Amino acid sequence: MLHTKNTPTWNLQGNLLSFQKPLVMGIVNVTPDSFYDGNPNQAIDQVLLKINQMMQEGATFIDVGAYSSRPDASFVSKEEEIHRLLMYLPILIQSFPKAYFSIDTFRAKVAEVALNHGAHIINDISAGGLDDQMMAVVGKYQVPYIMMHMRGTPQTMQQLAQYEQVTKEVLAYFSDKINQALQHQIHDFAIDPGFGFAKTLEQNFTLFQQLDLFQTFDAPLLVGISRKSMIYKTLHTTPQEALNGTTALHMAALQKGANILRVHDVKPAMETITLYQKMTNS
Repeated sequence: MLHTKNTPTWNLQGNLLSFQKPLVMGIVNVTPDSFYDGNPNQAIDQVLLKINQMMQEGATFIDVGAYSSRPDASFVSKEEEIHRLLMYLPILIQSFPKAYFSIDTFRAKVAEVALNHGAHIINDISAGGLDDQMMAVVGKYQVPYIMMHMRGTPQTMQQLAQYEQVTKEVLAYFSDKINQALQHQIHDFAIDPGFGFAKTLEQNFTLFQQLDLFQTFDAPLLVGISRKSMIYKTLHTTPQEALNGTTALHMAALQKGANILRVHDVKPAMETITLYQKMTNS
C-alpha cells in the first residue's frame, strides 16, 4: 500500500524546504577508507566534479563525511576529522551556493567547526549518543538535525545486534531521541533507522518491511541503503555491483514513506523518484 502523510518542512537559513516530493542526498566521503568510495588521494578538483555532477543530476543535499562509519572502521581523532573536513568544506560551500551541505559527524566540536564554516545540516549516526554536547550545539545554531539509530561505535556496533523486537526497540529509541531534541530547541529533524548499524542482515530486512511505522513521528524519514551489505550480501555480489539492488529497494522505501534517499548514485535515485511520483499521481 502506498503511504500518505502530512508534509513536513525544514527551515534552512530562512528558506522553507518542503518534503512534499522525496529528495536526494548525495554522499561525498573525504576519507581514505569508506566501504564504497574511499580514496586516500582525493584531490579537491575530483570532489568538485563529483558534487557538480550530483547537483546537475538533481541532488538537494550533499552529505560530507570525514570519518568512515563502516563496520570496523579505523578510529580517527577529532583533530584529524576537522583537518580533513576543512581541506574541502569552505571551497565546496563557496563553489555550490545552491546546495545544502550536511556534515556526517557524531562529534559536537566537529559539528560546531563545520557550522561556523557555513554547513547547513548535521547528520549524526549516534543521535547524540557518542557526544552529549551534540544536541546543545545543534540547538544553538538552529539547524536541521538528522538522527540515526545505532548502538556502540563503528568499531563495536556489529557485536551489539541483540534485539527482542528490532523495530519496536528502534521506534522507542527515536521517541526518546526526539524528546531530547525538543528539549534542546531542535525543531527541524529527520530520523534514519540506521540500516547496517548494529543490525544483522535479517534485522535490516525486518526493519525495512516495517518502515511505514516510522511515519508516526511526523518527521522526514531518511533511508540510507545505497550499496550496503544488506543488498550485496543478499545478492552475493559486491558494493560496486549493487546499484540495481539499491534502486529496487529505493522504490520500496519510497512506497513506505521515505522522504530522503541518501545515495552514492544520484541520477538513478532521481529516476526512481520520478517513476514513483508518476505511479502515485496518475
